[in-house]
Amino acid sequence: MADVVERIRERGDERRRAEIVGVLVDAFEEMMAANPAAFRRKFRKMAADPFAFYRGSACLFYNDMAGEDDPWADERTARVWIQGDLHAENFGTYMDSDGVLVFDVNDFDEAYLGSFTWDLKRLVSSVALLAWSKAISDADIASLIGTYLRSYLRQVRQFAEHTGDQAFKLQLESTDGLVHEVLQAARMNTRIDLLGGLTTVENYERVFRSGAGVRRLGEQEYDRARTAFESYLDTIPRGKRFNSITYEVKDVVGRSGFGIGSAGLPAYNVLVEGRTQALENDVVLSMKQGNVPAPSRIVHDERVKDYFRHEGHRTAVSQRALQAHADPWLGHTEMNGVGFVVSELSPYVNDLDWSDLTEPADMAPVLEYLGQATAKVHCVADEDSEQTLVDFQVEDAIVAVVGEREEEFVQALTEFGMRYAERTRDDHRLFVDAFRNGEIAGI
Repeated sequence: MADVVERIRERGDERRRAEIVGVLVDAFEEMMAANPAAFRRKFRKMAADPFAFYRGSACLFYNDMAGEDDPWADERTARVWIQGDLHAENFGTYMDSDGVLVFDVNDFDEAYLGSFTWDLKRLVSSVALLAWSKAISDADIASLIGTYLRSYLRQVRQFAEHTGDQAFKLQLESTDGLVHEVLQAARMNTRIDLLGGLTTVENYERVFRSGAGVRRLGEQEYDRARTAFESYLDTIPRGKRFNSITYEVKDVVGRSGFGIGSAGLPAYNVLVEGRTQALENDVVLSMKQGNVPAPSRIVHDERVKDYFRHEGHRTAVSQRALQAHADPWLGHTEMNGVGFVVSELSPYVNDLDWSDLTEPADMAPVLEYLGQATAKVHCVADEDSEQTLVDFQVEDAIVAVVGEREEEFVQALTEFGMRYAERTRDDHRLFVDAFRNGEIAGI
């Protein structure tokens, strides 16, 4: 798998810098024109270090994957439901629809159908970047990547040999170490603390606080947002609907200031009545415009494209497919003909923090869990789930294509991850040079 990195190297720095700029402009031009300030902030965050650049440039990764030979992709394994931007920081906790705290993949903005190896390659490259930033040796980096990949394959084989992938959960009872601590920390969070930070009570009613990132709406925009919210209610599966009082709208505001991946996307927060009229049960929902997923730029399958009404619909359907017991508030809607995804701003979200993991011995157990979590999201989104795009057992397809070549598979993806991380460090330098010298038009 050296070819993609070697081809890039052969092109030379100037050509690669122009390619990086061209890919970013092609992916974000429309949003950059709509909100150049948001993209200046995004690109300055990406300039901070190679990992931040990697997080914000999934479109460049898939541009490179378009020319990459993939011997592990066949007619089935090339159309698995993937997370699409799987890096080491896209894991954390959520409260599932059964009321259980789960550690899992927690970002679905880029989810699409593609080769299962794309998720694995993106993850192992991120591990190599993260470990390099901690001055970990190449030998230990290769070992850490191998830990993740072997854990992934072990869990996939487990799903193939035994039914029940829908019931598999990394939860308090089945984890230890840092992942268990992340779940325990999420358990200590409360809804009232979340509400206290975002809202205030005026005349015995809860409303949003004003402040940084909060935009009060004019009457027309408020009405459009309310109408979009009413349409969203029809997209909640009947089995996950609460009683009618739960969805009464109390306040709506515009939101900005999201992370690297969501820069420039219009978004709203909607405050609704909870399951009772008690103020501590109120719920905050995010209504965010869906983005064009990076993998879709190299997947040319009309059946997949036509399956989704808009990007909000795609994001919601993808999350339901990849999480067996997704957020009961999850749904989608449209505003001005553009798709939005709707989900709860849950108090029980707690992201995995790598800052205190400085030794390979500390990182390896976490990567074991990440391998299991990745296998779960790939294998639950198949013929046993509600969606109809993946109509086969993913675990059987992956086991068949890897077969007895597990060591070859691990070695090939390990080598790719380490080389692509090196390429990304060079790309980061080229990106910073291009950005600081005004080569990215429009911002």
